[in-house]
Parts: sequence; C-alpha cells; structure tokens
Amino acid sequence: RRPGLQSRVSRSVGGSSLDMVSAHKALAVSLLLCLLAGPTLAASNGTVTPDHKEDLHPEAKASADAFIYTCGIIGVCFAGFLFFIVSRISLRGSESGDTESLLSTSRASDDELEAIYETIRAGARAFLWAEYQICFIFIACFSLVIFALVSHTNGPEGSTWDFDAGGLTAVTFVVGGLTSILSGFIGMMVAVYANARTAVSAKKEGEAGWMASFNAAFRAGGVMGFSLCAISMVVLYVLAVLYRSHFSVIDDKGKTWVNYKMLFECLAGYGLGGSAIAMFGRVGGGIFTKAADVGADLSGKVIGVGDGKKLDEDSPFNPACIADNVGDNVGDVAGMGSDLFGSFGEASCAAMLIGASSAAIAEAGWGALVFPLYISAFGILVCLGVSFVATDVYPVKKEEDIENVLKVQLFLTSVGMTVVLFPLAYGALPASIDLGATTGVTPLMCYVAVVSGLWGGCLIGFITELYTSHSYTPVRDVALSAETGAATNIIYGLALGYQSCILPVIIIAVIIFLSLKTSGMYGVALAALGMLANLSTCLTIDVYGPISDNAGGIAEMVEFPSSVRDKTDALDAAGNTTAAIGKGFAIGSAALVSLALFGAFITRASASMAEDKSLATAGVNLLSPIVFGSLVFGAMVPYWFSALTMKSVGQAANAMVKEVARQWAEIPGLCDSAGLDFHERQEARANGQVLVKPDYQACIEIATKASLREMIAPGILVICTPIIVGSFLGVQAVAGLLAGSVASSVQLAISMSNTGGAWDNAKKYTEKGELNGMFQFRDGSSIPLEDFRIAAEANHGNDAIKQYGATKGGKQEEVDIKDWLSELASKDPQRYIRILTGDEGIKTTDGRTCVYAGKKSAIHSAVVVGDTVGDPLKDTSGPALNIVMKLMAIISVVFADFFMSINGGNGLFNMGDIGA
Repeated sequence: RRPGLQSRVSRSVGGSSLDMVSAHKALAVSLLLCLLAGPTLAASNGTVTPDHKEDLHPEAKASADAFIYTCGIIGVCFAGFLFFIVSRISLRGSESGDTESLLSTSRASDDELEAIYETIRAGARAFLWAEYQICFIFIACFSLVIFALVSHTNGPEGSTWDFDAGGLTAVTFVVGGLTSILSGFIGMMVAVYANARTAVSAKKEGEAGWMASFNAAFRAGGVMGFSLCAISMVVLYVLAVLYRSHFSVIDDKGKTWVNYKMLFECLAGYGLGGSAIAMFGRVGGGIFTKAADVGADLSGKVIGVGDGKKLDEDSPFNPACIADNVGDNVGDVAGMGSDLFGSFGEASCAAMLIGASSAAIAEAGWGALVFPLYISAFGILVCLGVSFVATDVYPVKKEEDIENVLKVQLFLTSVGMTVVLFPLAYGALPASIDLGATTGVTPLMCYVAVVSGLWGGCLIGFITELYTSHSYTPVRDVALSAETGAATNIIYGLALGYQSCILPVIIIAVIIFLSLKTSGMYGVALAALGMLANLSTCLTIDVYGPISDNAGGIAEMVEFPSSVRDKTDALDAAGNTTAAIGKGFAIGSAALVSLALFGAFITRASASMAEDKSLATAGVNLLSPIVFGSLVFGAMVPYWFSALTMKSVGQAANAMVKEVARQWAEIPGLCDSAGLDFHERQEARANGQVLVKPDYQACIEIATKASLREMIAPGILVICTPIIVGSFLGVQAVAGLLAGSVASSVQLAISMSNTGGAWDNAKKYTEKGELNGMFQFRDGSSIPLEDFRIAAEANHGNDAIKQYGATKGGKQEEVDIKDWLSELASKDPQRYIRILTGDEGIKTTDGRTCVYAGKKSAIHSAVVVGDTVGDPLKDTSGPALNIVMKLMAIISVVFADFFMSINGGNGLFNMGDIGA
C-alpha cells in the first residue's frame, strides 16, 4: 500500500510538462494523497510489540491539533496581510512625497523601472524553474533509492525487508523536498515583487522616505518569514498525525497503542527532503549570484571601460548588472529559505525521534511528543507581535535607526520566547524524563536547554555584527589596510575571519555542554530549536537584505537622484550586516542540529544492538581505529566541498568578465554610452540621442548554465559520502565521519562568512567616503604622521574634503566632493585621473593634503578586490557548509537501519567491532 502511494507522488513531480506553478500543485497533490490515504492509515487491530506505547492521554492530541493548526493559520494569514500592504505600493512615481527632481522626469524613469523590474523577475523565475526541474528529477529518483535502502532493515533474526517503513519514509522525503521548493519559491517571488517598490518608496523626502522604504523591504521579508515557518510546521504536523494513525494498534480491550519509534523514524525523511533541496538551492543559487556579482564588480569597478573610467556594478551599461540582481534573489533568498526550512525540519524530527525513545515522554501523551513543534508555534506568535515594533512603534526615521531597529527585533523576540517557554515546558513535559544514560531530566532542565540555544544564537548574531559591520573597529581596520593595496586588505580580512571564530565557537561549546549535561541529546535538539525559535524574525531580516540590495541596484540602473540611492545604500549596508547576523544564526543552529541528528543516528542505530554494548550506552570510542580514521576524513570533506564551489564561482566569473569585455568591444556605441556620466547622459537624451544598452540576457545565460552544471558535483559528494561510508565501513565509521565534518564545517563556515561580510562592508565604508582624509599624501609636508592621524580621526569623510566651487557674489562656496569631481572630469580629465589614481593630493578643510579614497579611486579598487574574493566565501561556500553538516547527518539518520542490516552494522568490509 505504502510503496504505491510513494510511486504516485514521485510521478506527480517528475513530469517534464510542469510549469512554475507546478511547485505548488505538486505539494498540494502529495498532501492530498496523504489525506486520501488517511482511512488506510487508520488504527486497526493488530499485534502490540515492545515498541508500542499505550496512548494514555488521547485528549492531548485534540489540544495539540487546535493549537498548532491555529498558529499555522495565523502565520499564513499574517504573511498574506503583509503582502497586501506591500502590493499597495505603486510603481508609478506619482505619489505625494516624491522629490521634485524625480517628478520632472517621472514618466521615463517609471517606464524604465518597470522594464528592469520585469527583466529581473523573469530572470529569477527562469533560473528557478531550470533549477527546480533538476530538483524534481532528483526527488523522484532519490525517493526510489530511499524506498529500496530504507526497506532493508535489521530485524531480530538478521536483515529483513520492511517496505512499509521504506515507502512512508520516501513519502515524507518527497513532501519535505516539495515544501522546501515551495518555501524558496515564495521567498524569491516576494523579493523580486518588493525590490522595485522599495526603490519607489525611497523617492519620498525626509523621514517619510526612510520609513516607507524600510517598511516595504521589512514587510516583504516578513511574508517569507511567517509563511515558511507556518507552512513547514503545519505540513510536518499533518504528516505526524497521519503516521500516528497508521502506527496505532487497538488491542482486544479497546486500548490504543502507538509505535512512536517507527513513526518518527519514518518522519525523518521530511528533514532529508528539505536539506537535499536546500543543498541545490544554496550551491546553485550561490554560484549564480556570485558569478554575476564578481563579474559585475570586476568589469565595472576594476577594469572599467577605458581612459580610467569606471562603472558601478549596478550601472545600466554594465552587461552583468541584471544577472547580479537576479542572483541576489535566487541565492540569498530562495537558497536561505530552503536552508533554514531544512534546519527547522531536521531539528524538529531529531527532537521528536530522540524524545520518542523515552518511555516517560511517550506515556505523557501526544503533547509531550510534539513539544518541539510547540516551540515553533509560539515563536510565530511572538515574532508576529514584535514585528509591529519595527514598522509602527519604533520605526526607521533616519539612517542611524536601521541597524538599531533590526537588532531590537532579535532582542525582543528572544525576551518574549524566554518568557513563554517556561510555562510551556512545565505544561507539556512530564516531571521526570529518562533518556538512556541521562536520567532524572526535569522540565526546568529542558527549558534551560532551549533558552541556552535561544540566547546563544542571539549572542552569536551580535558578535557577528561586531566583526562585519562598519560601525565597529574590525571592519574599519580592514578598510584602512587598503591604503597599501589589495594584498594587505585581503590579509587583514582573513585574520578577521579567523579571529571571529573564537567567541561563537566557545558559545556553541557551552550550549552543547549545558544541554548535553542536563538533558542528553534531547537537550541538544531542544537547544537547536531554541536557536530557531525566532525563525520568523530571522528570516524576515535575512530577506530584507537582498530586497534592499536589489532596490539600490534598480535605483542606480534607472538613474534616480542620489538622494534615493543614499537611502537604498544605507538599507543595503544594514542588510549586509543583518545578513551576516543571519548567517551566524544559521551556522550556530546548523551545528546544534547536526549534533542532535548525530544523537538521533546513535539512538536509531543502537535500537538494534544489545543494550549493554550499544553506542547509546557505551558511547563512541574515539580511539577506535575506524572511528578516528573516519573523523579525520570527515574533517576534510568541507574543504573538498569548498574547493569545488569556489572554483565553480571563479570559472563562471571568468566567463562573465570575458562576456562583458566582448560586449564593450563589439557592440557599437556601448562603450561610449557607458563612459558618459549622469549629467552627460541626461543631456544626450534631451538632445534626442539614443544610448546603447548591453545584452543582459547573455550574462544571465552564462550564470544559469554554470550554476546548474557546477552544483551537481558538490551535491553528489555530500549525499553519497555517508551512504558509501556506512555501507562499506559501518556505523562507527559514520559516527566518526559526522563528528569530523561538524567540527570542521563550523570553523570554516564562520571564518568564510565573516571574512566575506567584513570585506563587503569595508567596501561600503569606502564608498560612503569615510576614508577620505585618512591617508596622507606624500608631498614633502612637514606634518608628522602621528599628528596627521590624530587630525584625520577628528576630521574625515566626504565633508572633510569639500572643495571650493563657482563664485557667487564674489565669494567661493564649498561644493560636495562628488559634484566637484564630476565637474572636474569634464573640465580637466587628466587631473581628474591623477586624483583618482592617487598621483595628486587633495586638500582637506583643515589644511592637510590627503589621498582621495572615495568611489573609483585606487584605494576603492583595492577594497573591491577584497570584496570580490569574499563574495563566494560569504554567499556560496560558507552558507552551503551549513547544509554539508546537516545533510550528511540526516542521511545517516534515515539510512541507519540499512547500515545496521549489513554485517550487524560493521559494513561490507566488516571494519567495525560492534557486537564483539
């Protein structure tokens, strides 16, 4: 019965005729099939085995149903409400509050804005559909692998076949994969829908512009945050309820017994499906976005169009700019959504699987078993209430408010969850819980485990901000190091990344010790869920960043006035920092989730061993040759994976730069159009001259083909490694493999993400002009270097190098450096180039002579090189390492019984000593 259901679901997602909407349809079909199978999954008379537990509290299920479904509906409805508010923002620049400079050219700008907006939407949709076609094929094929291998289990009399377990696990895998696809798709579609609306909102003057643009991006992020959490929770719970009915038996006395162990083992496929799709989303999307980003940066800011003229990466005459903006959505939004969905699914499944091994939790009823889902449900409600603080109670009114408002969101949601979790733990969990070797666990201990994860994640986020925000010294030091070129900038950035690992790793270690000491592996799983408790808010902030980045790109391409770009740049800079904070959360939660899954793997494998010799009781012997050797091998896997993804980005970016150079060389008039500044282009348009635009589609195709081709090898590496090791070397080797990969991945992911984030914001700090006045020009001046530095600390930035412009009324007045340089470029281009290259100094308002260090300067080129090196670190390899450790662990959990069926868990080569 179960295999037939599984095969129908597989076929429903494997057809080649599906369009983009089929992601939704396939999910609906899979859930509908599960619901239709409800009567066949219902409890029936049968044999009660030792794994069955009596359902002593049938009323608990009704309470759980009501609460979880209600919270899910509230989350989805609130996401719809946020989308409705965002949709009311018109793309036409005719709203009150628009600047006069915009209204004068409103019609042309709005037409171009809509054209660019539609191009980005089409590009993102086309890439996702191409990627998801591969994912659909993978889901269909790998579900058959799961069905075949999971059905081969280890019974009391040796290896046997259990097609029921294999079929049900395959179904949860299919549903998990489709839900992950839907999560990424919703986020991406909302992000590309909101980017132009955020740019339009920034057209308003003063506080109204800051508030409107921030709220547009923040609310759009909330659409994904709340919909993803609600949908993933409800889908998982629906599967749990259906499988509960299937694994129930009614005895001769009318009592109901449930095999919770088998229920939650089969449910583990849900997390596997989510993580497998996240792997493709993170790697494929990451390669796409960084190939385009690096290509756009190098082409425009470093290489330029000749005669010393440089372009911004978002210049409409940079052929890679549209691909760059498309990539922000498919990598940073769709990939992140699938990633954190996988974390939620895996942490929940691990906690429920480990909890089901405790007789006390099983006897306490359904409410105690689904306590992990209660945490997520309460998280939706708390995050919903706190979200109004950012948009209504304490809104953004100026640039300085942005980071503070976002940090307040993280802090308040953590406080709120700390309060509600205490009564929740005491109300849902039994007074005393025995978890294998850990006995006497109380609800207070479980509460401490959850809260340690919650606040540990918050601390990791704020520490990440310290190392990635240009508001603090570390990033500013990286920017200052560019005075002597790109090499020192890269050295400083690498050192920062390594240093930034220290505190987060110590925090993770303390969380693991506290939770493991007090509550065993169940506590570790709860700590992971605690770190994900405010996932709705974390996702909201994560998606806010790419939306703001896209809004800035659109404002640049449409050539909105600088006041609009100043707002979107500030939103984007804060988004870079919050994205780094989100990556810190994701890495920390991935480490805890992986350890929880490690515990679930040990628990599941030990069920087939003698109790006194099981791994759960005796532990994993680190000095065992097979364990230690596998541990060292496992520590290498993240580096192998990173090598593949980094090289893929490099190859794709190389092709992108060559394509941009080809277009500038071969498309008549493109270089000339690109070389004009803003005012020259306005004058040319006024004279009726048609400016030549590049071929954006060619760059999008390069990024798409490269990402889809290059994501296969890293995916095969991660998916196949634990299966091969477990099949040939046994479960002890898998235990070593997982331990090594987690320990290595955490350090590597933190250093990669923070190094890239620091380089990115060092570039933003430089582009704001904050380095102007900081570097002494060597002109034989008698000012000692130390005195120069003291003066520079007190007077730096664009205001420090204002120049004297045209005479009015017999007096010269100060002119902003940007306007002065723009005028100089047309009057004296040779001097303009000398100033940009640092061959001529520029006077500060306090009389010093300094090196110009703003946009398009030699120093700016140095920080751009650092930023481009960091792009694949922070947005491709680093984030994908989260999935490396999680996916390897969840695969081990799902296939644990299969591993145990081969020579009693010692593998085909009989390398272990289980049972000896």
